[in-house]
Amino acid sequence: MTLAITGASGFVGQAMLDALGRSGREARALVRRIPAERPPGVEWISGSLSDPQSLDRLVERAEAVVHIAGLTNTPDPAQFETVNVDGTRQMIDAARRAGVPRFVFVSSLSAREPHLSAYGASKAKAEKLVAASGLDWTIVRPPAVYGPHDKDIFELFRAASWGVVPLPPPGRSSLIHSTDLAEALLALVPSHEEVTHRIFEPDDGKDDGWSHRELAHVIGWAVGKRPWAPHLSRGLLERAARVDRFLRRDKAKLTADRVGYMVHPDWVCSPRAHIPPAIWAPRIPTREGMKATAQWYREAGWL
Repeated sequence: MTLAITGASGFVGQAMLDALGRSGREARALVRRIPAERPPGVEWISGSLSDPQSLDRLVERAEAVVHIAGLTNTPDPAQFETVNVDGTRQMIDAARRAGVPRFVFVSSLSAREPHLSAYGASKAKAEKLVAASGLDWTIVRPPAVYGPHDKDIFELFRAASWGVVPLPPPGRSSLIHSTDLAEALLALVPSHEEVTHRIFEPDDGKDDGWSHRELAHVIGWAVGKRPWAPHLSRGLLERAARVDRFLRRDKAKLTADRVGYMVHPDWVCSPRAHIPPAIWAPRIPTREGMKATAQWYREAGWL
């Protein structure tokens, strides 16, 4: 089976290519720039979601699409619509033109609450396009994803290494390691009645997720610290977002849009939306995964 993969150069996309390499499957991967180091079994397609010709090359003779590419952070919320909604529409159209029947779409848990953020709203709109596509689809809504190469939760690791992890108001979140997520996506590619036209919320297997303070302490333990972890109000987070924007400009990680869903108290995956355990189950305990991720950050020179 040849899989057409979008977002292959991103954090989750890299984990997906690693999973494909372990499985021995072949893939065709869409990237803006073809990497210098190219793992075996991958055909690289240079292009973008806004380029129909490159998408046609990507899906040619493919048996399934795994659509990972998406925008998670931007100073311009209108870009979420362009990339996450219009880009998904283009990907669906390409799959239809090529007669590719199977479509696995990586959405976000934030799509459950689209009123909280432009990002979540864009993912919810994209989900509707996928559900109305006429394809054999499965939608995956990951919670917070961590692991090697990640640049978002890395901010918490770096803060913990400094001895303080600012937190949003009290709440709970689920987590998943990027390797587990990639294996879940791969397990969902074959079509059968238990997965077709379903929305799944995979996680690390921890019932009721993690409180924000628990998460700060686990990350602190992973970097060898016992950080101070104060809860910040929405107003303080919004002011911090303005400061981050001033200091890091377009590279700011804390944006007003992110504050919108950070302050929501419940980002725990629903047990009713778990992937059937006969198909997939998480393998990486979060404490071990966090420790290994911190070690990767050190070896990469990030910490």
